[in-house]
Amino acid sequence: MNNSDEQRAQDKKALRKQLLEQRLHLPDREQRVALLRRVMRIWLVGRPDTVIGAYWPIKGEFNPLPALHRWKEDGELVERPQLRKIGLPVVDKVHKTMTFHAWYPGCPMEDDAYGIPKPKDTEVITPTLLFVACVGYAPGGYRLGYGGGFYDRMLASLNPRPFTVGLGFGTDFLPDFEPEPHDMPLDAILNDHGVVWPV
Repeated sequence: MNNSDEQRAQDKKALRKQLLEQRLHLPDREQRVALLRRVMRIWLVGRPDTVIGAYWPIKGEFNPLPALHRWKEDGELVERPQLRKIGLPVVDKVHKTMTFHAWYPGCPMEDDAYGIPKPKDTEVITPTLLFVACVGYAPGGYRLGYGGGFYDRMLASLNPRPFTVGLGFGTDFLPDFEPEPHDMPLDAILNDHGVVWPV
């Protein structure tokens, strides 16, 4: 790692810290959460997907699970019900891989290697649509995550690749963010104002 790479890594670390701090102390958080849930629900109308992957919210992340549970229930009310499924990630710390296991309210959970709750002993599913939390997001569909690279590695290995949708608040936008060669752009990004990518 040369000096410019080291400086970039330090700058990203400082940016992550600043954004996380900001997210944890949003004065209008409840209003933003309600708006983003509404944006998600409207955006999902008409989508053909029946298996959606998401995440268990940590560090002040937006919680997509109530909106997805509503989406699942809505699917069970249509004339010809389709079995809709929601999956949460299960990370293998040793092999640095991620799979998705079925989640539903009240399903048995256990902590993963990072202390994040994951479904316990539920079926492995393959999402065609994947909601991803953003620490920050940028033009071109680029996402700033926590720096572990799990999502980028997993997405690079999935065939077919799911449609990826970032979720964040309007305060998380990074107009000057420069992606690195390994960063994979998201297919769409939603925030509490609506669809911000593609524009």
